[in-house]
Amino acid sequence: MPMIQVQMYAGRSPDQKRALVKALTEAFVTTAGGTPQAVQVVLQEVEKSDWATGGVLASETPPKG
Repeated sequence: MPMIQVQMYAGRSPDQKRALVKALTEAFVTTAGGTPQAVQVVLQEVEKSDWATGGVLASETPPKG
């Protein structure tokens, strides 16, 4: 069984998560084959204070835009 693991910042709504796992499942089946029932998706939410890029915590990085 294929498993897709996603690590992302915490805070997405259940509707956003539902849409994400549906899209990932459909993309896997379309590109790699198999059935949607065989695809497992694990979402792991991480707080910004527990994620760093370039030696800087994401919680201490100014927002972009």
